[in-house]
Amino acid sequence: MTFDLIVLGGGPAGIVAATTASSLGKTVALVDNHPELGGAGANTGTVPSKTLRETALALSGMRSRNLYGVDLSLRREATVSDFLRHERSVKAGMNHNLAQRMEENKVQVYQGTGVFVDNRRVRVEESGVVLDGNYVLIATGSSPVRPPDMPFDLPEVYDSDTILELDRIPESLAVIGAGVIGAEYACTFAALGSKVHVIDGRDVLLQFLDAEVSNALKTAMERNGVIFHWKNRCHCCASENGRVALDLTAGDRLEVNAVLVAAGRKSNIEKLNLAAAGVASGEHGQIPVDDRYCTNVPNILAVGDVIGFPALASTSMDQARRAVRHACAPEVPSGNASKLLPTGVYTIPEASMIGDTEESLKKANVDYVAGRGHYRSSARGQIIGDVDGFLKLLFQRGDMKLLGVHAIGEQATELVHIGLMAMLTGSSVEIFDEACFNIPTLGQLYKVAALDAVAAARRM
Repeated sequence: MTFDLIVLGGGPAGIVAATTASSLGKTVALVDNHPELGGAGANTGTVPSKTLRETALALSGMRSRNLYGVDLSLRREATVSDFLRHERSVKAGMNHNLAQRMEENKVQVYQGTGVFVDNRRVRVEESGVVLDGNYVLIATGSSPVRPPDMPFDLPEVYDSDTILELDRIPESLAVIGAGVIGAEYACTFAALGSKVHVIDGRDVLLQFLDAEVSNALKTAMERNGVIFHWKNRCHCCASENGRVALDLTAGDRLEVNAVLVAAGRKSNIEKLNLAAAGVASGEHGQIPVDDRYCTNVPNILAVGDVIGFPALASTSMDQARRAVRHACAPEVPSGNASKLLPTGVYTIPEASMIGDTEESLKKANVDYVAGRGHYRSSARGQIIGDVDGFLKLLFQRGDMKLLGVHAIGEQATELVHIGLMAMLTGSSVEIFDEACFNIPTLGQLYKVAALDAVAAARRM
């Protein structure tokens, strides 16, 4: 069977690629080896983990304790099924919606493992069906790295795909790796009442964040009960009396009920038989692409986790849309891929950013000025009980053009989008001075932070 486009992978990037091509009047086949569409975004990663986080905040009573000083916690009676029920409901709803979208867009879905026969043909291994495509787009995503020295055969040892399969909320949890995934799950389980230890060979939490935000997040996590073991690695892991013993390189021994190994992710390319299509791959299995997301084989495209950083659901979807438009409808303007990519970290509290940090501006010798708006100075911040959050704006001194936006606190991942729009339009501090924000909202902190930056610029 011949199609205009064959999509390998049914995650966020693959879904957007398929629907974009369909909207352009192209025939599309989508091959995915999971019985349910959505990939890690819907089934094991983005949506499930964030749903569990919200459920943890609600059922643990954390927001209630902070706001009213009253413990409304249900966790003493709640089971793990209580905490995962909403997650499973959300996931099921997304799976249904995605399948319906494929049907509405007349995308032919094949369940199975897609393997290249050559640069145009793909065989679905389980059925033996061979598909022929003018273009093939690789969006097979990534999987958790499983270090060979970690005993994943032990029932108490999990990775980020299997952690939601646990049958109880552990009294204690060791998280190996303080990256985004490790930090997010550490916060969630601490909210659920687990004693959480985080082990990492570095000494800075999420180094890509602005240092002020990183330090504030570390302080908040410690206040919520997370214990960090910096400049440490897990030397040994063994099961003893129903608990897991970890020997750290610093000489400490931890005994916990469960271990989450969050040691990064690797591209899912092993089963694709890229050699048959002549597609090159680089370090860690990542596939090099040009600015139109073409591989070294012109009719084969790649997007999402398989091409590396930033490997976010949002950016992967944007890459897929642009790649398909470039390939299937070059006459349709698709613009250049934006370098302004927001980052959202769903820790407790949330952290989000767009653009430069103070550290990157100093390294580039850019003269800048910073302005801050603290949640505690906002009526909305006081209403929701978040007195530690803040919004930080970085402007270029002189023309006061906005260069960076950083937020930590409740709804930080939403708040950052106002700054994103301002940066996309090349706006300066004046736009926030002129804007009228609803009261009470966190958005009004943009005016507070902008005026703080103007005052700071006048003082210096």
